Amino acid sequence: MNPDDEITPEIFAHLVHLAELELGPDEAEYLRRQLNSQLRAIHEMASIQVDSETPITSHGVPYPPPARPPLREDETRSDDEADAILGQTPETESRYIVVPDIPHTDLT
Repeated sequence: MNPDDEITPEIFAHLVHLAELELGPDEAEYLRRQLNSQLRAIHEMASIQVDSETPITSHGVPYPPPARPPLREDETRSDDEADAILGQTPETESRYIVVPDIPHTDLT
């Protein structure tokens, strides 16, 4: 175990328990190391100093105003296929598809 790991085996075991996952010891250790590696990369990127004047963009290169695509108008359309799709289902109620109950057990 790396002493710099934020996610210890105990924390990872707790996360696995909360997520109701079934992992073998080797698989769990591999995933824990991968998560710690991702966290280190995130911390490294967060430590990069960025000028406050740099605009936030999703891809790193801002579009100049003339090249920005215009926002499209929202428009509603009726779909004639909805009735055909609903007609193929075994059971509907108020235009909702009725599905059978799925047996389950309580997770405690």
